[in-house]
Amino acid sequence: MNSFRKIDKYRVIRVLAVIGCTLLNVLLNFVMNRLNVPLYLDTVGTIFTAALCGTFPGVLTAVATNFICEIFAADSVYYVFIGILIAVMSSWFTRNERYKSKKNIVLFVGLLALIGGVVGTAFQWLLLGGIQFPFMAETANSVSGSVPVLNYLVSMLFILAINIVDKGIAVVAAFLMIHLIPKETRRKIRTSGWKQAPLALDEIRTINREKRKEGTSIKVRISLMLMAATVLLLVAFMWVSSKLAYESEVSNSMKTAASMASLAAMYVEPDTVDDILESGMTPYDYAMDNKDYATAHNNLRKIIKSFPDAERLTVCRIKADGVYTVFDSDPYFYMGGKLGERHEAEEILRPAMPELLRGGRIEPIRVNTREGSYICLMNPIFDMNGECAAYIGVDVSTAGYSGYVRKLILNMMLMFAGVFALILSYGLKSARTYLIYPIGSLEKSIDGFMQNIGDQDKLDENVKKLQKLDIHTDDELEGLYNSVCEMAVGTSEQMRSIRLLAKKNDNMQAGLIITMADMVENRDSDTGAHILKTAAYVRIILEGLRRKGYYSEKITDKYIKDVEMSAPLHDVGKINVSDTILNKPEKLTDEEYEIMKTHTTAGKKILENAISTVKGENYLKEARNMAAYHHERWDGKGYPEGLHGQVIPLSARVMAVADVFDALASPRVYKPAFPLEKALQIIREGAGTQFDPKCVEVFLDSIADVKKVLRKYQGQDQ
Repeated sequence: MNSFRKIDKYRVIRVLAVIGCTLLNVLLNFVMNRLNVPLYLDTVGTIFTAALCGTFPGVLTAVATNFICEIFAADSVYYVFIGILIAVMSSWFTRNERYKSKKNIVLFVGLLALIGGVVGTAFQWLLLGGIQFPFMAETANSVSGSVPVLNYLVSMLFILAINIVDKGIAVVAAFLMIHLIPKETRRKIRTSGWKQAPLALDEIRTINREKRKEGTSIKVRISLMLMAATVLLLVAFMWVSSKLAYESEVSNSMKTAASMASLAAMYVEPDTVDDILESGMTPYDYAMDNKDYATAHNNLRKIIKSFPDAERLTVCRIKADGVYTVFDSDPYFYMGGKLGERHEAEEILRPAMPELLRGGRIEPIRVNTREGSYICLMNPIFDMNGECAAYIGVDVSTAGYSGYVRKLILNMMLMFAGVFALILSYGLKSARTYLIYPIGSLEKSIDGFMQNIGDQDKLDENVKKLQKLDIHTDDELEGLYNSVCEMAVGTSEQMRSIRLLAKKNDNMQAGLIITMADMVENRDSDTGAHILKTAAYVRIILEGLRRKGYYSEKITDKYIKDVEMSAPLHDVGKINVSDTILNKPEKLTDEEYEIMKTHTTAGKKILENAISTVKGENYLKEARNMAAYHHERWDGKGYPEGLHGQVIPLSARVMAVADVFDALASPRVYKPAFPLEKALQIIREGAGTQFDPKCVEVFLDSIADVKKVLRKYQGQDQ
């Protein structure tokens, strides 16, 4: 319970840090803004929070700061992206306490200034059309003249210089505050949101670098999912907003067109339309003779000038054979056109011609061309008899909409960057604490458990490590963790029991083997501790082979154990040889030697019978190989089958060296013991002819161990 209270305590500190640092950023920015100082100081709290609490709290502080600063500093919300980058970089920079090096701090300030300078300049030009501070803009203009690219570069250098000072002050202030907090307290604050025992930095790096054998890691999948969801949300939001903006723009254009048509109708006298059309004069000449037309013409010109989006205003009569113009806002028509001149109806009006010929009203027409887009409105005016005397045509441009949409999308993207980063950082934080780190730690512990399942001490140690993970996600993962812990404890205890049983079984088997070997050895009056020494030599040779990497695919711990355990049975076939031959002090006759040689085939048969009774026991198979082939030679001149080279089983090749060396170094009824150097010389000379040269090599390299065996059993050979 106390641990959870501590976690709650430090989580409260994290929340207070975000709130306090956000207010600190806002206050400093407000002061700089009111004093009109070309500094921001709105990242002091962001750097401090990111360094103390991690990426997500830092991003949250940056986003909250820019949204609040929008109240008194226009367009602040659009710079949230810079604050987010600074939060991410600050969290990364302090993760391994890189700020302890002055050189690293200087590089860090330079990096933050570069981000603020380059990105900040781009945003100011995109959003404001130039640099933000007037005196800097004037200086940039005076330096660069009228060259836009040069002006942009000079502006960027000014902003970069400001950011070096601004970020330098922010970094120094933030890290001074960091140093006031004890290191252990900082660690607890940063890891307070974890749902398990906090991992060391190298363990986190291991989990983050871990590559999946198949498929994609959870971290990548969650990141892609969050990014895809956020981007889709942004696209959908921008599409809906753009569509609503477009509909609003079109609606406003229609209202503008209707207002222009209503005003124009006030200055057009329907009963004079026929006289105007029949004149055939230019509008200029007709206006000189007719003051009413001149007045109407001037008023119509004023109307179109008073509406910025208006493109054209016309008055015309529509007949079956074409359109006859009464008034056109085009200046060229006023001087060079003719009143009553007929021309073909525009293509956009042709579908509505039947209704226009009847003098009816038609819906405004939306027109999109390469030159631009506009709304076309045809509004009828009627004479005293109620007949349609003419139509007032109004074209209102909607071309400004595309620029409006571009700016809208840009503003939305910049503003949404904060929301996007907030969602992504929170999602990744939750994924790390609830999934990635717990699952990664659990996987690592299980791997260690399985890899060391053959070592009981390491197995118990891994069980303790698994229990120390303390995963408490309060969901299915915690249930899985608890089940794995129970299974690991149960498996460890079962393996302990199995090992005890296996040890007892091995002891029993070893006892039976020694008993059988003793039965044979006791018939041979001069073999002494032969079976014990040869077993020791066999282990020395096998370990030497493994140490040098020889026959690595064959030599395992189990193989060494099996060969060493069964080595005492290599002469079991001598049970079929008479005592007279075994204990004869003189040299054996040819017939007696042939009988002695049968101990190999007899031993093979005895052990094969045992193998058929006890199936699957590898140590008996190796015992059979040694019993049958330990008198085979590397050059193929041995017995009983004349095998050669690696065709001879490895255990038999090892036993051949051990058996001959012990025979040379020990007294027999027919000879005294050879001096050690003489025995070793004979073994050395037999390499490549009688013995496997690799077995001889490692045996000779292990003379110190061989001497220990000789000293141990000295006196037992008498």
